Amino acid sequence: MNFPLYIVKRYLRSKSSNNAINFITIIAMVGIVLGSASLFIVLSGFAGLREFTLEFTSIIDPDLKAEITVGKSFTLSPQQAEDLKNIEGIASFSKIIEERVIATFDGNNHPAYVKGVDQNFSEITKIESVIPIGGWIYPDTPQSVVGWTISSYLNVGANDYGKSMTLSVPKPGKGQITSQNQAINQVKVVNVGIYDINEELNNKYIFTSLETAKELLNYDNNQITSIEFKLNENADEDTVKNKIASVLGPNILVKNKDQLNDAIYKMLNTENLAVYLIFTLVLIIALFNIIGTIIMAILDKKKTLNTLYNLGASVKDIRKIFLYQGILMTLIGGIIGLIIGYTLVQLQLSFKLIMITPVLPYPVALQFKNFVIVMLTLMVLGVIASKIAASRINRNLVKTG
Repeated sequence: MNFPLYIVKRYLRSKSSNNAINFITIIAMVGIVLGSASLFIVLSGFAGLREFTLEFTSIIDPDLKAEITVGKSFTLSPQQAEDLKNIEGIASFSKIIEERVIATFDGNNHPAYVKGVDQNFSEITKIESVIPIGGWIYPDTPQSVVGWTISSYLNVGANDYGKSMTLSVPKPGKGQITSQNQAINQVKVVNVGIYDINEELNNKYIFTSLETAKELLNYDNNQITSIEFKLNENADEDTVKNKIASVLGPNILVKNKDQLNDAIYKMLNTENLAVYLIFTLVLIIALFNIIGTIIMAILDKKKTLNTLYNLGASVKDIRKIFLYQGILMTLIGGIIGLIIGYTLVQLQLSFKLIMITPVLPYPVALQFKNFVIVMLTLMVLGVIASKIAASRINRNLVKTG
């Protein structure tokens, strides 16, 4: 049996004759338990917030989106459309026209983005699942669906066929303007639905049919601003992206869901890293107690160490005793902390103990990687702290026991 490990087990099972050392050891263990539990709970909370945030954006985010890199629009020829249909892995795609507009209803004005979509759009996204009032637009009709926030600003409801909403955009071109008709393109639409996703998106889009958006922007029949794709379940994303790019040409950039939400991912990752570093600092402070505990134990057991040295144990072996003691204390405290953290997170998932609003529980998520992150962080710091403490042992110390 490993000699230092055998001695460590005896030390951990037995109490010191000095009550102060016992008390310091308990404090050190409690600090590790609370530190590891806190770090796990916080990481689980951020994992839940990440899933909660991306859950809403994914409702109207396609699997892939092809956008123009030069200019605002491009032409999709019938042959290109047919080639896209024949790409293996694409379940469906929708042609999109998107532009900033001013919406006017009953004397109220509000800036937004018009998003003209074809009949395939409801297959690409889950938009119809987030329309609590009214319904989705019919293809090739002058209808619209607005976000909840836009509806509040404009005071527009759903299916009020007696009133229409006006969408306005500046006309492109040069030269002197002599009348409003020369400066602005306008279309009138009837709002038939109100969607509710999140605050940002509720204030961003006004969905219309593709034909309505073409009329508003004076686009040609095959002129669009982007194409959104839904992939088959087992499709290889990179392969499909490359095939789409080869069909559409060099001026088209194909993005996946992560790239479409690049700003959100960066924000969430930055916040997650900042909180991880803060709680790691808390763990470092807690592990200073381990250093103190081991040093106190070394001083308390000087006579025992002298006996071990005289019996043939090397200074290196004696150092390993206290190195292993610190590592085992860290490991045991970390496992207990993870059990406590897991239990609390599971209770939140099951019983919704903490609520953000009366109907919305604080989101948390159990992820295996968070167990690994906590234990890896704890063990690295624990080994460093134990090495620092064990390095206090030298030949003079064990000889003079």
